[in-house]
Amino acid sequence: MSKPQGPAPEAGPVTVAARPFAFELQPGRAALLVIDMQRDFVEPGGFGASLGNDVTLLQAAIAPTRALLDAWRARGWPVLHTRESHAADLSDCPPAKRLRGQPALRIGDAGPMGRLLVRGEPGCAIVPELAALPGEVVIDKPGKGAFHATPLQATLQALGVTQLVVAGVTTEVCVQSTMREANDRGYDCLLVEEATASYFPAFKAAAIEMIVAQGGIVGWAAPLSAVLSALPAEPAAAAAP
Repeated sequence: MSKPQGPAPEAGPVTVAARPFAFELQPGRAALLVIDMQRDFVEPGGFGASLGNDVTLLQAAIAPTRALLDAWRARGWPVLHTRESHAADLSDCPPAKRLRGQPALRIGDAGPMGRLLVRGEPGCAIVPELAALPGEVVIDKPGKGAFHATPLQATLQALGVTQLVVAGVTTEVCVQSTMREANDRGYDCLLVEEATASYFPAFKAAAIEMIVAQGGIVGWAAPLSAVLSALPAEPAAAAAP
């Protein structure tokens, strides 16, 4: 997939009403990162369901994430997606990850949408409503955090990105892991609250509180409405010749 072009720099940051304090979003330096909105997690018959989870709880994040994507794309800003996925031979899936508990199916086993969390299988695909457009980067990650064993850091550096606006699932696992990794690498991260979800609503709430605690020790969090209302106006459409 071709590398997206970063947006042209714009004058000055815009202020998002966020916790624990206002987030100064810098157009031209911010990217939208959508984490693991895959069929295997969000739809019946996938890996999430094999663990006994109610996948409808994650589906609540689809529409808010789409609204965020539409607004971001309209401004020509960079969008990146991740998929938690593994090689067909599972060489990048250690036993410490695969052999957990007694689920009905494990990573790599055949399910209704193909082999669970294996690259190229139908269940590994991003849900259609949020599918990547041409030019948007898709990062396949073998771990929970999006920086581990992936080209994400190099991609963000090539784009000149210093801030991440984050959506995706699940809040307390892959989303929080990625935000912690990003924080350690110097990125300012803003989590959009309605655009993330967990199989356990209490875990989502707790994860957000951990992120914003102690003066934003991991990052910021804001409702979708605050993010959308803060964005600068969409660029005017080019006049027809």
